[in-house]
Amino acid sequence: MRENLTPPVAPWATDRPAILGEGPRGALLMFVGEQPGDEEDRKGRPFVGPAGRLLDRALEEAGVDRKACYVTNAVKHFKYVMRGKRRLHQSPDAGDIKLYRPFLLQEVESVAPHLMVALGATATHALMGKKLPLLKLRGQVFEGPGDRPVLITVHPSFLLRLPNPELKEAEYARFVQELAFAGQAAKQGHAP
Repeated sequence: MRENLTPPVAPWATDRPAILGEGPRGALLMFVGEQPGDEEDRKGRPFVGPAGRLLDRALEEAGVDRKACYVTNAVKHFKYVMRGKRRLHQSPDAGDIKLYRPFLLQEVESVAPHLMVALGATATHALMGKKLPLLKLRGQVFEGPGDRPVLITVHPSFLLRLPNPELKEAEYARFVQELAFAGQAAKQGHAP
């Protein structure tokens, strides 16, 4: 499902289109990330860059079909700074999250998922309406928008940036377990 709704446009993003969520209306699972990255901005689709490829691999290992899920971002435009010819990611701030949050809540209402997965701090802030300690709450489920459950976990880009190979492997395994839990909880129609 591609939304026909029109998201807001941050002042720093007036020169390019929004990257909207995709997936079926009525998807049991909804994944919410931070914002599109460079590759997503160029291709016009969410989670198709390095973090998206890692998410796809983890979903497959967790037994979750991405095509049956709705995938979106809290912020609908790629925020970046130019360094030479490269566009370097710049994290959305609280004002960006606040600007795009009403549109995200419309997506939640339209999709009506059984469970949402907040991928990272920005998604957690956008879904829960306030900044929360991500790593402390990781793996836990909270009541989110529309009284729908939200599982909080890390963004796949966090896993890509871990320098220690053993830690990266352990954190990836934990991420796969969280996605498997999300898939099972969504199929059951509730999450504890």
